[in-house]
Amino acid sequence: MKGCARAPGAGTILNALANGYGSAFAIDIYTTAEVVLQDVEKVTGEIEGAPNADTTLIEKCVEIVVDRFGDGEGGRVLTRSEIPIASGLKSSSAAANATVLASLSALSVGVGVNEEITMLDAALIGVQAAREVGVTITGAFDDSSASMIGGLTLTNNNKDELLKHEESIEWDVLVWTPEEKAYSAEADVDRCSFVSGVADIIVEMVKDGRYLEAMTVNGLAFCAALEYSVDPILEALPTVDGVSLSGTGPSMTAVGSEDILKELENVWEIRGGNVIHAKTQMGGASII
Repeated sequence: MKGCARAPGAGTILNALANGYGSAFAIDIYTTAEVVLQDVEKVTGEIEGAPNADTTLIEKCVEIVVDRFGDGEGGRVLTRSEIPIASGLKSSSAAANATVLASLSALSVGVGVNEEITMLDAALIGVQAAREVGVTITGAFDDSSASMIGGLTLTNNNKDELLKHEESIEWDVLVWTPEEKAYSAEADVDRCSFVSGVADIIVEMVKDGRYLEAMTVNGLAFCAALEYSVDPILEALPTVDGVSLSGTGPSMTAVGSEDILKELENVWEIRGGNVIHAKTQMGGASII
């Protein structure tokens, strides 16, 4: 029994660490998962190009799907990704979503409206797996939902509730990823709570459709809370429509016209690391 699926990464509008509310938007860089289920006892995982990487999340995703819909199968899962790991671009959520969908496909479980399981329910399997293996603090339903259904989402992560889904954004996005890594589970939650009042304001901005303003306010607030330099944001602010720290960092994402982002690329490249041009993604994850 075999299945294959892919899921996009995402950028941040609002980090959920301050008040439990989060907002993210899908971008067209992807993680692909291949799952093979067999009559064996164990699930083993592999991340292509990262032989020493932690595979417990993708293994747990397969195990939960099999527990619900299978008959005790084990097997193997392989992921390959364009999304930098531990950089704030939702690599864990994308890997979980792709793995869950591939596992469901391997078991011939229908996914979608009027099927055995909805796309958001599938996303919640990945959220459950992330919580169980300890790779997330909030559960990351904001990130997972944006990756799974595409577009922009606003969620209450404390209740795993989707509050808003914007399907009509068409943005050019520039992503800067420095060489350093930052794992979400290691973020300083206490310091993030200091900006909860600002996060409450950002929630209202997102509800009002002021997405790019909200994104920028989030970036300034969480750079302060997580002790990142705001210089990359200040370099972008005179010309872009929105710019933020993505997730718990260290990546930055900026939204603007292609010409403006090309100019910003020249500035951010001086800082080292990698720069990626992307676009918002509306379709979400898919079985392939």
